Amino acid sequence: MLQACNVKKYVPENELLYTGGKVIVESDTVIEHQKQLKEVLEEVLQPEPNKKILGMRLGLYYYYLMQKDNPSFFTKFLYRKIGEKPVYKSDVDEYEVRELLINRLENRGFFYSNAISEFNDRKKTSSVEYTVKIPSPYRLATYQMDSMSEPAYSQIKKSFEASYFKKNMRLDLAHMKTERQRIDKDLKDAGYYNFNAEFLKFEVDTNQYEKKKFDLFLGLKDNTPQKSLVPYKITKINVYGKHDTQDSTISSVERYNDKNYINSERYFKSKHLDEYIQLKEGQYYNSTDSKNTSRRLSSIGLYKYVSLQYNEMDERLTDEVGELEVDIFLSPLNKRALRAELQAVTKSNNFSGPGLNLTYSSRNLFKGGEILNVIAKGAYEFQASAKGSGANYSLETGLKTELIVPRVLFPIKLDHNYFEYNIPKTIMSIEGNYMHRSKLYTLLSGTTKFGYTWQANKYMHYEVNPISVNYTKLFYTSAEFDQVLEKNPFIKSSFDQKLIYGLTSTITYNGLIDTYKKHKFYASSNIELAGNSISLFARRSGTSDKKRFLGLEYAQFAKADLDIRYHLNLGKEQLLAARIYGGYGIAYGNSDVVPYIRQFYSGGAYSVRAFRIRGLGPGTFNKEENPNISYFDQTGNIRLEANLEYRFPIYSFLKGAVFVDAGNIWNSSANEMYNGTDKFSSKFIEELGMGAGVGVRIDVQGFVIRFDLASPFHDPSLPRGKRYDFRWNKSILNFAIGYPF
Repeated sequence: MLQACNVKKYVPENELLYTGGKVIVESDTVIEHQKQLKEVLEEVLQPEPNKKILGMRLGLYYYYLMQKDNPSFFTKFLYRKIGEKPVYKSDVDEYEVRELLINRLENRGFFYSNAISEFNDRKKTSSVEYTVKIPSPYRLATYQMDSMSEPAYSQIKKSFEASYFKKNMRLDLAHMKTERQRIDKDLKDAGYYNFNAEFLKFEVDTNQYEKKKFDLFLGLKDNTPQKSLVPYKITKINVYGKHDTQDSTISSVERYNDKNYINSERYFKSKHLDEYIQLKEGQYYNSTDSKNTSRRLSSIGLYKYVSLQYNEMDERLTDEVGELEVDIFLSPLNKRALRAELQAVTKSNNFSGPGLNLTYSSRNLFKGGEILNVIAKGAYEFQASAKGSGANYSLETGLKTELIVPRVLFPIKLDHNYFEYNIPKTIMSIEGNYMHRSKLYTLLSGTTKFGYTWQANKYMHYEVNPISVNYTKLFYTSAEFDQVLEKNPFIKSSFDQKLIYGLTSTITYNGLIDTYKKHKFYASSNIELAGNSISLFARRSGTSDKKRFLGLEYAQFAKADLDIRYHLNLGKEQLLAARIYGGYGIAYGNSDVVPYIRQFYSGGAYSVRAFRIRGLGPGTFNKEENPNISYFDQTGNIRLEANLEYRFPIYSFLKGAVFVDAGNIWNSSANEMYNGTDKFSSKFIEELGMGAGVGVRIDVQGFVIRFDLASPFHDPSLPRGKRYDFRWNKSILNFAIGYPF
């Protein structure tokens, strides 16, 4: 690999290795959005130089090794995988590139531009600079519409009047393409089933002006089919509720809400299925309603595929209107399914062991699209370093039942047509867990939730649980664990709060799905309010100053967090990813501290990767100096983190990364167990744990297996003056599924 840094010695005497080109823009006037224009121009530079990976041309290096006599098996293997032929100066057609640059400029209104090129030759390498001299662009004087036949003229006129074309806009071919697509969508939403954006044409006239002005005319091409200029009405809707491609026998037909439900009633009740279909007999064709219908039906989770087929009734076509019949084919999944997941777990505290999850699903339980999931799980972990009969181990089992109803269950009936993009789902679940940690405790816990989840549009997702109940009980505690609880009121109080009853909500904006965009954003916020409603009915018992509900001490707190991510697309599969996270929890009323299971922690594969999970903080606390509490997870009610990562391709599905992480947790009030080192203060930046590292990822069609090696270079648990130290001997290898952010 070190030799691959210098491949110049292999370049033939009569050749120069081409290292790339750049564009220099010169103009006598101010160019709007010059940076974006330069990026467009650089896209046409060709050929592409040989790829570099961390500064090394590995593909080119193994090409040259293959030219030697008797290359090794290893060389042949790597050449087949990553080898690439050299790109020399002689491969560059600078004249063709200049022509492409001028073409791109003319498409954006910069007529009579000029481009020159100049090679910069160095020892064994050569690059090229293209200098484009850009005059002032042509600008829009008027935007007019040609005459057309009715009824298309009136509809196109409505869309034309809503155009974003304004006077003095620069001529731009890309804007014209966008305008055609906008008008095409407006027409398709107004019934013009056969219309196509390619039928529209633009004509530019610059002859009326001495200065750089132009008139723009919108019209129809001469070969536009007549039937594309006629709106279509939907006259019949057939819904095949249980469609089988191998058996098209019609066993039943039910007429409901002006639709024909075929072979549906025995499988999916028509009154429930009808809510997902936005099409109506007698309405004009609407492409948006069609897409919404297909997406809403697919979101139920019952069908292998959903297909909408429109059939034109040509014999009924007139100059005023056409007719369509719609067939909606729904092919169900198997009613029952069983899934098994076998896991192998290893943790930073040397606990390892197997796990098994079994999930049974019953679809369309009550013929209304309901899905029942029953999930059983079990895991056994033991501490590998322990010996003899006193070995530490952990046993966990659990059972969860979940019912998903694909509509809103609410005392007041809601109109589901209000939710155009997707109909909300109602989710009810109940879960019980048993955990036994040897030499410590046995914990029983139960969780019940009732809430709603829905996708409001392409980017926004909401989840609200008006009812969220969590009950925990220490069923057994060892003498050693009892002593720790007695010595530490903070930990004891967090375990005493057996009942957590409240509301949770999550709002997520996910702009990362637009992979083609240069700038992408993601934001997610979680809010939890607990104990407020039941505090109205709770009562104190005995001499305790804590209220109880149904004989149980309950928790009262508020907790919120915000996760913001930004991705900068650098092109050529390169990405700069940044993340900022902040969380805060506050106890009040019936609680002195936030419950242990609701506190924040830091470190691990999805956090600050140079520190073990739950092993960072709080504040400047040093775990090694306090061995008597070393087996406790380090938690707090405040968390701050920031991450920066550069991702790049290596070969095919193999990706690489270089990253830096920073973060920590704190408590808003000092806990005596930590001797005051855990309290949040204005000096929090000096108390951030920081680390850097490199990563390798196997990315196969979105499924990512990730290995990140990270080393700390700022450890807040160390004394001041010794915190900044790049400690390679403390490096941690993180294994995870999926990207960290």
